[in-house]
Amino acid sequence: MPFLDIAFQAEVSRYEDPDFEEYARRNCNEDPQTRDHAIQELRHMVYERGECHPRRTDDAYLLRFLRCRRFIPALAHKLMVRYEEFRRKNAYLYDCNAFGLQKVKNVYGGTFPESPGNGRITLMRFGKWDTDAVPIVDVVRCALIMDEIAVMQPKLQILGVTIIVDLDGLNVRQVSHLTPTIANQIVSLMGVSFPLLLHGLHIINYNWFLNSFFYIFKQFIPRAAWDRMHFHGYDMSSLHKHIDPAHLPPEYGGTCKHVISTEEWLRKVNMYKDDFMVQELRDLGFTVED
Repeated sequence: MPFLDIAFQAEVSRYEDPDFEEYARRNCNEDPQTRDHAIQELRHMVYERGECHPRRTDDAYLLRFLRCRRFIPALAHKLMVRYEEFRRKNAYLYDCNAFGLQKVKNVYGGTFPESPGNGRITLMRFGKWDTDAVPIVDVVRCALIMDEIAVMQPKLQILGVTIIVDLDGLNVRQVSHLTPTIANQIVSLMGVSFPLLLHGLHIINYNWFLNSFFYIFKQFIPRAAWDRMHFHGYDMSSLHKHIDPAHLPPEYGGTCKHVISTEEWLRKVNMYKDDFMVQELRDLGFTVED
């Protein structure tokens, strides 16, 4: 079996690999000796406070919220409340074919192999977005399905994600579609209201037009997230201080050639999805064809 297919079989796996225990301790402050107690404490908060009504409260589900909040139940609970509020307010985003968003291909430049320091690196290219061919709601939906599938996987819950936003080619027409509602949704999906461990958000290849683009987003970015945002302009050496060139493609001064396109990612995950994933996606509101 080709290596890529083996990797995608792992993409849909929910296996808790003991080899990741040290990463879990370092990235998530996860201690096997106290993990069950933290899960129980979070579950008690959910029932006692009644601020949200999640569709699941089993250990595996609660664990994803604890892992991206340093195993502090109070912070994990706040995140769960925000996530459930996001789902309630944006239920229409889930009303689509989960694996039918290939036309969004150019907006997401792809993903690079995971690394211990940066987790999964995902590239977004708003300047490549064809506003005539792809409605903005589908751009958001594509990020949503990638997020929802990622948080099912224990490996990514532990390793986390790093996002590179390449603004090369961004124009007035594209920015005009970025309403406050859309900006809020995108920021939410970058970890503000989603159980994803975000290591950093790196913005590159921009000029004065960044001010118009960023003004729409900054009102939704909490203060705690600012330390994880980095602006590099056209200086790839600045980006390399945060991400090893071995994990970046040649166009960003790197040596990595194993980039998985969004189209390939959707196709392969669809190919290897199991009954659990299908049911999870349907419970969230997505359509999944047999």
